Amino acid sequence: MGDGEPRVPTAIAVTSADMALPPQDERTLPAAVLQDVDRRPLDHVLAELQTLVDQCGHVIVVCSEAVPAGVERRLHTVRALLETDRIALFRPPLPPLGIAVLARQLRQLASCDLGPGVLASAGRLLTHYIHAGALLGSVARLDRVPVDLKAHARSWVPGSQFGVVAHPEPQLVRIGAEATLSGPEFGTSLLVAKGQLPSDWVTGTLAPAWRVQGLREAALPAESSGWWGTGRLTEFCAYLPDLSVLYQLVTSVRQDACHWCGIDVIGDRCVFCSATPPVYDDDAGGGGRGGGASGRDRALGHRRDPALGRRRERRALTG
Repeated sequence: MGDGEPRVPTAIAVTSADMALPPQDERTLPAAVLQDVDRRPLDHVLAELQTLVDQCGHVIVVCSEAVPAGVERRLHTVRALLETDRIALFRPPLPPLGIAVLARQLRQLASCDLGPGVLASAGRLLTHYIHAGALLGSVARLDRVPVDLKAHARSWVPGSQFGVVAHPEPQLVRIGAEATLSGPEFGTSLLVAKGQLPSDWVTGTLAPAWRVQGLREAALPAESSGWWGTGRLTEFCAYLPDLSVLYQLVTSVRQDACHWCGIDVIGDRCVFCSATPPVYDDDAGGGGRGGGASGRDRALGHRRDPALGRRRERRALTG
């Protein structure tokens, strides 16, 4: 890993204490916990995030799609009031335990020589390597994964259990002698969070089938029962635990400067300002033979003259 000049690590924030998993290794940085942002006075939350920005330069808030709507609204309000592109709200399509794992991976990487834009973009990349699911006692209220009528009917049979993978590809099986779930084709560790359902199938059947290289337990996030539609569950998540592997994955991807805010990123969207690459009409501004610069040339120069050509871009607040 690089030996660049000393810098203040980018802050990785979560929206509740149970989403701040214990360190994976000695380099894992602590999470900034934004507790009860929808219930505390607005000026308190404003001051807390302003302090984080002042201390760390940039803040990446990783939160679940299952957080109360008031939490998301408050985070957007604070970001708008602070008038800053230094706060990123990242809500990947993962169950709560997967969100906690991803946040910890970013906390690991925050100790490395990665700029804030690359670190924020790494969240999108690493999401693809997370396999997240649960053992459920009922799928009657599950709306995050397709459930057919047969599974719904079986859900009412006493003692029924279902193995579900929500990410990267939806899977659902009724637990039985032949029940299998497709898992990662690379070495992972498995994190298990037990709710109101025994975890025997996950630890005794799923873990060996997925050939996990390590198994750890964690507390079940408070958001999990709402996300999965039942409290009768054990949640699990297979992930890449080693910092060296995470770092190699991220640094192997080409970096580019965001055309809007200028920060270095990987991928096609800046998580901080939410800008996507502009599209230029090649005939704008004097196209044709001997006419003007190509669309690519105008893209490279548009920060010096935003009026050059006809620029089409899409911006949004959410990650």
